[in-house]
Amino acid sequence: MATVVDLFTYPVKGCAGTPLDSTHLTPAGLAHDRSFMVVSTDGVYRTQRRDPRLALVRPTISADGGRLTLASAERGSGDGGDGVRGGDGVRGGDGVRGGEDELHLDVTTSAPRRDVDLFGATFQGIDQGEEAAAWLSDFLGVPSRLVRVPPEHDRKTDGLTPGTSGYADSSAVHLLSRASLTHLHARMAERGAPPLAMDRFRPNIVIDIRPGERPGEDWAAAPHAEDRIRRMTIGAADLGYTKLAVRCAVTLVDQEAGARGGPEPLRTLAGYRRAAGGGVVFGAKFSVVRPGKLSVGDEVAVEEWGDAEV
Repeated sequence: MATVVDLFTYPVKGCAGTPLDSTHLTPAGLAHDRSFMVVSTDGVYRTQRRDPRLALVRPTISADGGRLTLASAERGSGDGGDGVRGGDGVRGGDGVRGGEDELHLDVTTSAPRRDVDLFGATFQGIDQGEEAAAWLSDFLGVPSRLVRVPPEHDRKTDGLTPGTSGYADSSAVHLLSRASLTHLHARMAERGAPPLAMDRFRPNIVIDIRPGERPGEDWAAAPHAEDRIRRMTIGAADLGYTKLAVRCAVTLVDQEAGARGGPEPLRTLAGYRRAAGGGVVFGAKFSVVRPGKLSVGDEVAVEEWGDAEV
């Protein structure tokens, strides 16, 4: 049986992820995932496709969602410590940051709503004020605003299992196996390309074989087994398959440098991961059928399998 080896939430769409020890899976995904978004002054979403420096913004958010910190990785803020998981389920150091390279923001949910554009669809966002706008505009080099998903947000996502999400591209949860990444690395090595970090693909849940098991004894040892999952239970939560994850130019961005790093992995993926419906796919997306607690080390129990769509 597979187990969860990593959990990541991305409080601000397009910015760096926060690794977690445990979290609550809400109907819209991991707690606080993509609950904020950077937009242009006219409300259009910003993404690493056009603004790769977003990768260098390291957000952290309090457990209750009331306090958001934006820190600059470029300016030496780092990840806050030695990588040991800290309080509230968040991996990090002592959480103490200060100075002009970071912003501590009291999140508002009572400010006026404004229209925001996400892939041509109009949603509402709560503007988080001038201080956040100034910090992001200075860091990204383009006029920007920060908005939060309003409490009344009721977005409907598509796919085999309908659901909801915050400002994610589509479905609430993106799951990827280590076996799939290992297989990609083997194919890239045939081209003379070096391996890439998992963060190129920005998953929420990473799975692997259970510790102590041999690869032949566990379905998670097979590359792309996640493509065939239709229903599964992880911890106290149930998830339903929606679609495969279509990959875009964000995977070309070196998440540590905040800049495009070359043609991989899309060049290699295009040779063996083209979906019948179009696009290059890697990983799978899921809706939340039953919310509940998730933790690193939880077993992944597949209740229903289906045919892969690639």
